[in-house]
Amino acid sequence: MLDYLRIQDLALIEDVALDFDPGVNVLTGETGAGKSFILKAIDFITGERLGPSLVRPGREKASAEAVFSLPDGEEMFIRRELAADTGRSRLFINDRLSSQESLRELRPALILHTSQQGQQRLLLPSYQNELLDDFMYRPDLLGKRAAILRSLGDLAMRRAALEERRGDLAGKRELLEFQQQEIRKIRPLPGEEEELEERRLNLRLAEASNAAVEQGLTALHGSGGEGGILFCLGSLERAVAQISAREEGFTQDLEALREMSASLADLSSRLRKAAKSSSPRGESESIEARLFALSSLKRKLKRTLPEILALDSEIAENLSFLDSCALDLKQLGREEDALSDELASLLAELNPARREAAARLKLALEAELRDLGFSGAVEVEFAFTPRELFPGRADSAEEQVRVLWKPNPGQAAQALDKIASGGELSRFLLALVALLSRRTAHKPALIFDEVDSGVGGITLNKVADKLRRLGSERQIILITHWPSLAAVAGRHFQVRKDVRDGETYTSCRRLSGQDVFEELARMGGGGEQGRALAKELLAGKNSMTL
Repeated sequence: MLDYLRIQDLALIEDVALDFDPGVNVLTGETGAGKSFILKAIDFITGERLGPSLVRPGREKASAEAVFSLPDGEEMFIRRELAADTGRSRLFINDRLSSQESLRELRPALILHTSQQGQQRLLLPSYQNELLDDFMYRPDLLGKRAAILRSLGDLAMRRAALEERRGDLAGKRELLEFQQQEIRKIRPLPGEEEELEERRLNLRLAEASNAAVEQGLTALHGSGGEGGILFCLGSLERAVAQISAREEGFTQDLEALREMSASLADLSSRLRKAAKSSSPRGESESIEARLFALSSLKRKLKRTLPEILALDSEIAENLSFLDSCALDLKQLGREEDALSDELASLLAELNPARREAAARLKLALEAELRDLGFSGAVEVEFAFTPRELFPGRADSAEEQVRVLWKPNPGQAAQALDKIASGGELSRFLLALVALLSRRTAHKPALIFDEVDSGVGGITLNKVADKLRRLGSERQIILITHWPSLAAVAGRHFQVRKDVRDGETYTSCRRLSGQDVFEELARMGGGGEQGRALAKELLAGKNSMTL
């Protein structure tokens, strides 16, 4: 039950607070006064989305907060804020930040909102199936059905993905095998190209170094041991030695020549040691041949070596998939057969349960419709049509329901969308809500948004009686333009629109005493006629209370 609601800066509402009655609460006011904004706030606070355009101009955010009484006697406080700049909302449940998903799970226990859109939903076969399932109240069967269908859907998606990939790769198999064959001929290794190029560079540097050593040794020793620097230096040394033996002043020159000879001899020794051992015969040719083979493979496949290595792994995986795909599809088929057997067994129980629920709903709904002013001969029928849930399995056919009715004697049963007027749909929806609400353990607040649309005269009194009786069982929040419906309320709120200082405001105040009388008179057309009607309605209400 909704005990309290406060709305701030939402659309034309600046600040409105409402304390609701456990029974029937009515919201009245002129068309366009803003009654729908109050219902939007209730929907917003129980999980529906609102756009940032609904934040009052000039405000940073809109907010709505509510206090709900739960069946266990506890209270739940919910607050939700809507930011004007981003359109994002924040939700607090009992002053703790919460997710909108958790609120959607709570919503069925808090409110049940009907509207003119609900009337249109009532015409949809899918919604009619949902209504019957709600009345059947077999969550065990419906839960198993949903789980099996999810599993079958997952298998179907996996099968489609396998078949799509197989179809795509099957046409490329020859290309994949050709590419794999070309790669396997060369069998490149990770980092091989860089290693070969480094070895080639080292070989070239070693060859250049050996050539320089040979050139140096040739300069020192000459060809055949003659003509080199050491040979010439030795001849010079001997000549200076002979001269030094006869002449003074050449001793130092002779010593210098001997030191130079020793130094060059040491240089010769070091050059011989520095000479690199020659590379194995043909190594350079084998490196060049391997690099050429790798380069040819890159040109042929139009990829770098790392990409070729990745392609090799991908090709192996794809060819392996093509080889094993048939087995995978057979396994999926076995899983689908097992699930479809389980589904068939479940439907063998679910379909009769739906028919049994339809028979009970038919009787209960017809009684409710008679209470709402329909002919005593009104009949409701449920037409069942089988629909296969799993292709090729006739035993997996689920019976889909379509609501047919005969509002008057002598008519053939037809679908609601063929013969039901707006007023008839309003009463039909009210009857369904009354029935379904009694079957729920959590007793949500019932919100009727102009359920009286298209209804008038004596029938309107029937609707008023139904709302009065329903309000004795649970909370109702009703928007109406009819004084006969407003008069049944235990608490009456008037919504009005005012302009102050050039700005428009929607306000809502609780009426009592004379204010209720004046509002009912206004709704009844005003003047003496309206006042007489208001007096009659209030007198009738008071007599029923007594």
